[in-house]
Amino acid sequence: MYIVTVDTSKCDGDGKCADVCPQGVFEMQDGKSNPVNTDECIFCESCLAECPTGAITITEQ
Repeated sequence: MYIVTVDTSKCDGDGKCADVCPQGVFEMQDGKSNPVNTDECIFCESCLAECPTGAITITEQ
């Protein structure tokens, strides 16, 4: 299982992480990315590659 977090102070709200995630982990809320389905994360790292500000962190639990 993976823990996905977003540092909202770094998030620029472009939504690329939500667009690229094959598991639907992210939703955009109030102009920021919010990981709402973290139990679905498969650690494909596509969101990490697309995030231009490095706001996303994924850790293994």
